[in-house]
Amino acid sequence: MTIPKEVKIIIEKLQKAKFEAYIVGGCVRDFLIGINPKDWDITTNAKPEEIQKVFPDSFYENNFLTVTARTGSKKIPEVEITTYRLEAKYSDKRHPDEIKYAKTLEEDLSRRDFTINAMALRLGSGPSAKKEVVDLFEGQKDLKNKIIKTVGNPEERFSEDALRMLRAVRFAATLEDGFSRQEAGPRQRRWKIEENTAEAIKKNSIWLEAISQERIKDEFLKIIMSDKAEEGIELLRELSLLKYIIPELLDNYGVSQSKHHIYDCYQHAIKSLGYAAKKKFNMHVRLAALLHDIAKPKVKIGEGEEATFYNHEIVGAKITFQLLNRLKFSKKDVEKITKLVRFHLFYYNVDEVGESSVRRLVKNVGPENIEELLQVRQADRIGSGVPKAEPYKLRHLKYLIDKVSQDPISAKMLEIDGNDLMKILKIKPGPKIGQILDILLGYVLDDPQKNSKEFLRKEADKLGKLSQKELQKLAEKSKQEKQEVETKKDEMTKQKYWVT
Repeated sequence: MTIPKEVKIIIEKLQKAKFEAYIVGGCVRDFLIGINPKDWDITTNAKPEEIQKVFPDSFYENNFLTVTARTGSKKIPEVEITTYRLEAKYSDKRHPDEIKYAKTLEEDLSRRDFTINAMALRLGSGPSAKKEVVDLFEGQKDLKNKIIKTVGNPEERFSEDALRMLRAVRFAATLEDGFSRQEAGPRQRRWKIEENTAEAIKKNSIWLEAISQERIKDEFLKIIMSDKAEEGIELLRELSLLKYIIPELLDNYGVSQSKHHIYDCYQHAIKSLGYAAKKKFNMHVRLAALLHDIAKPKVKIGEGEEATFYNHEIVGAKITFQLLNRLKFSKKDVEKITKLVRFHLFYYNVDEVGESSVRRLVKNVGPENIEELLQVRQADRIGSGVPKAEPYKLRHLKYLIDKVSQDPISAKMLEIDGNDLMKILKIKPGPKIGQILDILLGYVLDDPQKNSKEFLRKEADKLGKLSQKELQKLAEKSKQEKQEVETKKDEMTKQKYWVT
């Protein structure tokens, strides 16, 4: 991997102006494990006003000693440059009460969260110059061993910024090694949180209450959208963080289910999420898969195989609506996910549920949400311990949904209607109008290009001169052709979903 020229130019300009300059933070971590960094950050001993003198086309609009330099490049248009800094007491567990200039790179690195994020990269001058990693806290060793560990005392780091506890879980769930993606799945080493760091999170998890719901949601979503979402949620539970994010889900832990499930409510929820993550389903489906049975503990009656959970989908939708609003999700997201939870329990058996019931389901959920609802059902099935996500009856339901969603073949497809015919033929309403429309529809089914007002008016004028007997014969032939087209169309839809 190579350092982008835009980043090299910025460092060279700072060095030419007699300042120190290093690539720093998460981009160094990603670079060292073979992942292209999304952003590049630079740290320097130059103060903001000095940075701006070196880069006149820059802006400085924050209290964190960070100047954003414009590169003029489309590939990397901006690079953030931050002065070495120290951070004083954190009264609110999130923001430093005061930010001070640090004198050295070492002081700056020592304030960072985790060892893997506390490394800097020094670039030598000249095309053949070597890169040197400044690693004061064994970050490279932790990268190799896939360990998340704080810089220095974990309680101090989490006291400074309580969101770091959630970030530790997020890194464990989302980080992957660019050089080890080829490893066999079960044998691939997972990222782990170092023991002292994990204990400090458990001990101080209550500090998460000081963090805004918006910031919690952002980190939580990154965990949900990772390939290891199931493991991420379980880690949140193990570290006593889940109760400050979705306590309603924690209520499901250890709650047994009926004979249709082999897992308890909580395990079922995270395994459903795990399947949704494996299939790369979107955020709405993943959250609905996690929350679809959230109300089961509240509505449970009885124990053992015959336990019941009547109306859990209705109560669950209300709980989902409340918790998503609490976490500051958008109104659009709340409505969609709540709807998926509300209707996830739809009933369908091939020989028992007809087209009218399917139309009602489509109307209730919305045509735009049907595919996601079916994905939630697949995740629900796998989370229940069954081997197949999409059995025959679910494929048959997809076929019926497709069928009832298609526009019916009718005279409404024509570019002219009964009113046009009455004007053209100068006649009053009657069976003759319907017969001519049926005949014209047959012409268009044979050749869709004939569906133009000019062609249809000419043909209507000709048909108007025929006898009632001739019209009736042509209309019957057209209806038969229409039925054949509908049958063929239905057969093609069935083939699409492998149903009979």
